[in-house]
Amino acid sequence: MSLCPSRHCPALSSVAALATSLALLLPFDASAQAQEPRQQVLTTGLANAWAIAPLPDQRFVLSERAGKLWLLDAQGQKQAELTGVPSVAYGGQGGLLDVVADSQFASNRRIYFCYSEPETAAGTNSTALASARIAAGERQLEDVKVLFSQRPKVKSSAHFGCRVAEARDGTLFLSLGDRYSQRQDAQTLDNHHGKLVRIAKDGSVPGDNPFTSQKNALPEIYSYGHRNSQGLTMGPDGQLWMHEHGPQGGDEINRPQPGRNYGWPVITYGEEYGGGKIGEGTQKAGMEQPLHYWVPSIAPSGMVFVTSERYGAAWKGSLLVGGLKSRSLVRLEIKDGKVAAEQRLYTGTGERIRDVRQGVDGLIYLLTDGPDGKLIRLQPRP
Repeated sequence: MSLCPSRHCPALSSVAALATSLALLLPFDASAQAQEPRQQVLTTGLANAWAIAPLPDQRFVLSERAGKLWLLDAQGQKQAELTGVPSVAYGGQGGLLDVVADSQFASNRRIYFCYSEPETAAGTNSTALASARIAAGERQLEDVKVLFSQRPKVKSSAHFGCRVAEARDGTLFLSLGDRYSQRQDAQTLDNHHGKLVRIAKDGSVPGDNPFTSQKNALPEIYSYGHRNSQGLTMGPDGQLWMHEHGPQGGDEINRPQPGRNYGWPVITYGEEYGGGKIGEGTQKAGMEQPLHYWVPSIAPSGMVFVTSERYGAAWKGSLLVGGLKSRSLVRLEIKDGKVAAEQRLYTGTGERIRDVRQGVDGLIYLLTDGPDGKLIRLQPRP
């Protein structure tokens, strides 16, 4: 059996890379396979929905790329549109993207959302992160503040990144794409393209960020050498996990560490669209190897750990990743901080999965992508 089911598979250049590919072939045991939950469609007709943020009272906030933010009830039905969203550069991959609730939402009613921020005069745009409070009447946002704006702005409708995660210390991580046309910027520290940044909730730079004292480096940068990440989540151990789109092949999962270089576009397990080598190969000194990668691509979007016991012991601790190109939900078994096995779920539904979240009820919610998107709750089997 070939280790890479694609003619575009790059050569495996090390024992570590071979082990990673072999991990893709390891099946789950029969008891784990039997636990595949039943899909319950809660809502249809969502217009290019991008993110779903569970709230403490079992309601949700949902974003649609055209710039609409919705409050949903506990059954996933639209309760009210939240006005006051800043203007977004809607088009291509841009628009209103990720949204998360503050860890203290029950007392402060604050959310964070990222979006493609336009600069009208120059026709350029970039990824921005804002905070806002849901007003008492639950019809609008108030105290809207732009906490961060990616620099420089460029003319592009692609690779915004734009996933947000709150760490245990209250700081915010934001993934930033390389904007497609600026991929070489991912290797330099004087810009925000192809970076993971870390800021405080007031937009200030934490003093322990890795590049705060380095000349000609932007202090918000936490790690670099990324391509286009649409998945961030905090693991059960409090560590950040991240996935990112490769080009043609080479989607990655990483656990970003401060100051580390994750290689794009110098090293990658993918290749140019239509064929052709990118960079220098799959490994280089001083650049991190992915924890896990996919060839061919699944086009990952959304990611969450299952921390509840609603789906039984086999699922608890699993990492769930949405697949756009693969049109599936990917479940990864994590052992000792590494991916031990992979399972593809719901492959026959034809749905592009844009976001994956765990609700306060311990259940998993999927958001599908498209002009007639769905919000789906995964119900455990009896």
